[in-house]
Amino acid sequence: MEADDVTRAGVVGVYAKLDFFALHLHHRTEDTVLWDRLATRDPACAAHVDLMRAQHAEVASHLARIEPQLAPWVETADAGLRDTFAADIEVLRDTLYGHLGEEEDDILPVAGAVMSQQEWDELEAHTRATLLAHRKDFPRDVLSLQLGLLLASVPEAERDEWYHANVPAPIRLLYSLLMKRRYDRAMRELYPDRPVPAMF
Repeated sequence: MEADDVTRAGVVGVYAKLDFFALHLHHRTEDTVLWDRLATRDPACAAHVDLMRAQHAEVASHLARIEPQLAPWVETADAGLRDTFAADIEVLRDTLYGHLGEEEDDILPVAGAVMSQQEWDELEAHTRATLLAHRKDFPRDVLSLQLGLLLASVPEAERDEWYHANVPAPIRLLYSLLMKRRYDRAMRELYPDRPVPAMF
């Protein structure tokens, strides 16, 4: 991104703010709903839970350093602020890659075995309610963007099966009629020089 392009910085800033919010929400939900239940119901998982808590603290430390950098950069599009912000984002990204991989390998199988469907539904309801409560803080198409990014995170070979198994039919219809276009538009805005990844 060119230095001093405050319009472009503003666009990127909106999505960065959304990413930070989503990361906080994801971790707060797990901290509140998940860890104690897993450690109690499967004591052999306690060491993994302790590691997850420590990694959440590490991510929170990164965010505490990164988030205050966003507004000054958005306001000025200063090249030095941009480069520092981008470097710190890369450190956070690398931390999350390790954390999320261990979470998928060591936590999700246990959670799948010891959590009831009602508890999974409560977790999802907590996430959805929090997003809705903050919807005015983010782009109008935030739910379309969230669903599109979730689908994009599923390996392409598994995406169709996952989509039909996990997304209710009314939402699939809404996605095909409206939400996919909104997701594509958001991706074109965020990545104007790159093709939008092919979805459904």
